[in-house]
Amino acid sequence: MHSFVRSCKRLREEEAARLFHQIASAVAHCHDHGLVLRDLKLRKFVFKNEERSLVKLESLEDTHLLEGSDDSLSDKHGCPAYVSPEILNGGGRYSGKAADVWSLGVMLYTILVGRYPFHDVEPGSLFSKIRRGHFSLPETLSPKARCLIRSLLRRQPGERLTARELLDHPWFAAWAGPTAPPVGGHGRAEREHDQAVPEANMEEELEQLFS
Repeated sequence: MHSFVRSCKRLREEEAARLFHQIASAVAHCHDHGLVLRDLKLRKFVFKNEERSLVKLESLEDTHLLEGSDDSLSDKHGCPAYVSPEILNGGGRYSGKAADVWSLGVMLYTILVGRYPFHDVEPGSLFSKIRRGHFSLPETLSPKARCLIRSLLRRQPGERLTARELLDHPWFAAWAGPTAPPVGGHGRAEREHDQAVPEANMEEELEQLFS
């Protein structure tokens, strides 16, 4: 998915809704069965068919199996671009499921806008932006898309939708239809070059800094 989004710059909302619903469904299924994924990012998902209409979670590497209903975690784990504010704040435990939902918000933003909501080449500056939680949404996005992104990228974990709740968001229903839109034909990206979805090796360098 990472390479696909990078090559397309950004996806039309029809196609994004179809693919992101599958991504969110996989996360909701994991959460329902006591699995926190912790390292959610676009590169975790791959296409199942040549038409690039079906996606799947590539592996369960780095997941945490919960014991009971408490999803509190204390370890810092994940890719810097996708990490939630409460993990960066440190000093205590955080909801693993809510942190996964934040990562889903970053993924949806990246798919629809063509860049990360929080971006900086310096890790310290990147983390400061994430902690503040301020991001801009293009007016070209539909009101329902902007609503969903805001419902996922909330600084307070308890205010975010759950993975199961986000599947019922009206944005998905707005694009539901008898036939899926074709892949391709995406609009020209309106973005600054340094805010583009980075090459895989750049993302890996950030991961090493965060480890």
